[in-house]
Amino acid sequence: GGRPLSGFARPGSGLARGGTGMSLERAMTSSRLGTAMTRPVTTSGRFVRLGTASLQSEPGGPFINLERINMQKYAARPAMARALCDYIFHVEHNPKKAVELCAAATQVANFKDWCWKARLGKGYYQLGLYREAEQQLLSSLKEQDMATTYLQLANIYNRLDQPLNALSKYEEALEKIPHETQLLIAAARVHEALNQSSKAVEFHKKVLALEASNVESLACLAAFQFYSDQPEVALRYYRRLLQMGVDSPALWNNLGLSCFHSGQFDMCLTCFERALQSAESDTQGDIWYNVSHIAIGIGDLGLAYQALKVALAADPSHVEAQNNLAVLELKKGNIELARGAFREAHRLGPHAFEPPYNSALLSFKLGDSQESYNLVTKALECYPEHADSKELLQQLRAKFV
Repeated sequence: GGRPLSGFARPGSGLARGGTGMSLERAMTSSRLGTAMTRPVTTSGRFVRLGTASLQSEPGGPFINLERINMQKYAARPAMARALCDYIFHVEHNPKKAVELCAAATQVANFKDWCWKARLGKGYYQLGLYREAEQQLLSSLKEQDMATTYLQLANIYNRLDQPLNALSKYEEALEKIPHETQLLIAAARVHEALNQSSKAVEFHKKVLALEASNVESLACLAAFQFYSDQPEVALRYYRRLLQMGVDSPALWNNLGLSCFHSGQFDMCLTCFERALQSAESDTQGDIWYNVSHIAIGIGDLGLAYQALKVALAADPSHVEAQNNLAVLELKKGNIELARGAFREAHRLGPHAFEPPYNSALLSFKLGDSQESYNLVTKALECYPEHADSKELLQQLRAKFV
């Protein structure tokens, strides 16, 4: 004798009763008994979900499935489109889809929005379409002068191996935005690449006048002062970096070299110890090579020999360490070992002039003039202005005549 069904759901009658399959755990965790469990699915709820279905993530899949997105639809919603564009660029790293979205958004904006033109240029740049990117960025600059747009445009000229065009864009940007440190640093980098150190230093000083804690400018000025035979001034810049909290093997290595060349020998080896404690495998070779220089400077050739051996064990392709090890072998009287080390150094670094010159000088002293001539010619190909190589070549020519 069950109760007849009336077809109507009475208030509370939809609740599951004892013995009908509802457990206590489910009853305690479910929300609003009698409503949430029995509420019918409305069609309006389905329409809301359909609108965001393309942005819904799947378990184990990407956060947003870009293949399912209708770019034309989101291009009509500028705020959503910009957020989506940034996500595509910086998270998905998919410049092709970003270009598709930017092109659609640019059309929606009637080709008058500088932001979409700049992003379109960025997408073309990442795709390797440099001339198309240049057109979009120049068009963006006609609408609005932005430092990021100038930087991106200069990057294109750098990639096209046109540093003078890049410098002209930096100068044009600095006339309109004179206090932007990123523009000053970028211009300094190009001058350094062109081996115009004095001009690069001028830009780095301007950066420090605006931002006294800029790490890159401080490090560049310190290196410039060190190579200008002013290690005491370089030491002040490196100490400033330490006070700012910078702690890296390169900094401790440079501190050690500055201390040594400025006469502060008590701090020199301590700095190199700190550098070696935190050094990674790719930097240990350079640090041990510098330790060998310190050892040669204080006359401890045994320590220098061991340091060079360790440097080559850490980095077998270290050309300078191989060359200096050959010189020490020569001082020990191991002529054949020295010759082999010079050949190996020249093989590892055909760009370096020291190994062929040293080998040429050794061959000249051993009486092998033809071998010496061939080697000194290679040295002059690497460094045509090397005075000692020129003098050795003149002596060989006089001998041949």
